[in-house]
Amino acid sequence: MRRRSFLAHAPAAVAAAGASLSAQPRPAAASGMKITSVRLVNVRQRRPVPDYKPAAGSWSTGGVEVANPMSIYEEYKPMRSLFQPDPGKLPSFWVEIATDKGLKGYGTGGPAGGAIVEGHLTKLLLGKDPFDVERIWDILWRSTMSYGRAGAVINAISGVDLAVWDLIGKAAGMPVYKLLGGKTKPRIPAYCTGNDIEQHIEFGYKRLKLAMPHGPADGRDGQKKNTELVKRTREALGPDGDIMLDCWMAWTERYTIEMAELLEPYRVYWMEEVLQPHDYEGFGRLRQIIKSTRIVTGEHEYTRYGFRQLLAHNAAEIWQPDIHWCGGLTELRRIAALASAYDIPVIPHGGGSRDSMHFIMATVNSPWAELFMPAPGGPPEVYKRYEEDNRITRGPEGIYAEPSDEPGFGWDIEAS
Repeated sequence: MRRRSFLAHAPAAVAAAGASLSAQPRPAAASGMKITSVRLVNVRQRRPVPDYKPAAGSWSTGGVEVANPMSIYEEYKPMRSLFQPDPGKLPSFWVEIATDKGLKGYGTGGPAGGAIVEGHLTKLLLGKDPFDVERIWDILWRSTMSYGRAGAVINAISGVDLAVWDLIGKAAGMPVYKLLGGKTKPRIPAYCTGNDIEQHIEFGYKRLKLAMPHGPADGRDGQKKNTELVKRTREALGPDGDIMLDCWMAWTERYTIEMAELLEPYRVYWMEEVLQPHDYEGFGRLRQIIKSTRIVTGEHEYTRYGFRQLLAHNAAEIWQPDIHWCGGLTELRRIAALASAYDIPVIPHGGGSRDSMHFIMATVNSPWAELFMPAPGGPPEVYKRYEEDNRITRGPEGIYAEPSDEPGFGWDIEAS
């Protein structure tokens, strides 16, 4: 799981560049539109929620220990911020793409991608018709292959691609999910990630994903603590809910096999990203050995070519691409099409983000969305807005969400 603020991509915290959605002219003629400017922007919510200090003892991806690849080094083990980039140095970014018809589209991409947008991709976008989305994506891909194919370059392409789709939706006067073929489900079942278990259950979630605190560096004592966390969650959730584990590239094959045996009584639905993302053979071996749960991965995989490797090695029962990292909506659709030919579900990482929700709604083999709740301890307005912005409803599977029906992705934003 990407370690970031709970609200980094949640609609309640979404902000993007340019004028607010209500100020955008729409719809524009679909033909003859040309891109006239591309710029990175600072973002803010059009309707900000109050800042607050989370309740004492609440879980935080920034301030608590969570197993990770750097856990083998004692000086970096206590928290992710000790080894991740300094704040503001290599951030995720927002991009505004404007046209000669007066429309502006907004997209967000992963860490370090903004410099590539400014230094390379912009000159390839100017003068292009945003409706030529497949041609644009291919130009960006081919022009960066010599130094890209994964990581920051694909993060950059992802943000641009999402801005283009936002433009197309606004020009057509339609939400993006309708452009993709419309609804495949009345509403989207959601699970909640994070270890504030009691808050999530009280809210109504029946599917919870836990961030595993410990890995091989913590030995048997760490295994016991992991098991205690899962046991406590099962007891609180009851026999019918689903529990998933996020292991964030921290475990080994042997450790994963041992943990699967220890956790079998608690009916874990999946173990996510137990190995480093390039270890396709290791994931494949675990799938052959472990039958008590599902082995899943894909958060740190890039483009359909990376997911083709997962397929070739039978490495994951569920694929988890991130729309902001894998190549944007255009590439995510290709990944899902590849998966559908083999009956593989696609459950995007961070799938509760406003853009990713459109993909999930329009995609048959994308059954769930991942949501993050605001931390405990906030004023009631924070949680009310969380429900409004995610269009939360409740039902037999717990919590459900829906994408915006506004044109494009429906960003409720202002920026400069």
